[in-house]
Amino acid sequence: MRFARSAGAVVFCKNAGEKKFLLLHYSKGHWGFPKGHIEEGEKEKQAALREIKEETALSVRLIDGFRERISYSFRENGEVENKTVSFYLAEAPLMDVVLSPEHTEFQWLSFSDALKRLSFDNTKRVLKKANSFLSSKNKPKNK
Repeated sequence: MRFARSAGAVVFCKNAGEKKFLLLHYSKGHWGFPKGHIEEGEKEKQAALREIKEETALSVRLIDGFRERISYSFRENGEVENKTVSFYLAEAPLMDVVLSPEHTEFQWLSFSDALKRLSFDNTKRVLKKANSFLSSKNKPKNK
C-alpha cells in the first residue's frame, strides 16, 4: 500500500459580478479541481500554487482562512494508494486557462452547475464549504 499527499485549490473568478468556479476534466474521465503531488521540501500552499500554474497557466491568489482536507483510496497498477489532498481557495484575476496534457477540457461554472458536474461526493463537499466561506466573507459586518 502506498501513501500520497497532494494539494490543490477551488479556483474561482468573479465574472460580471458572478462567481464562476473552475473545473478540470481529467484524462481518466472525472471532473475535479486543479491538484497534484506535493514535491519533496515543498509546503502545501506552494504545491497548490505550482499545480494550478502547471495545469491551467493561471496565476492565482490564495484566500486566507480556507483549507479543507479529503482522503480516499484507489487502485493503480494493481496497488492500493491512499491519498490525502489539501484544498485551498484561490481567486483568479482572469479566466484565460491553458490546459496541461493531463486534462481534456475545462469549464468555468456557477456554483450549482459546478456542484452537478463534479464527479465525487468528497469534492462536492469541498465546493460547498468553499462557497459558504466566500458567502460569509462577503456579508456586511454589523457595527
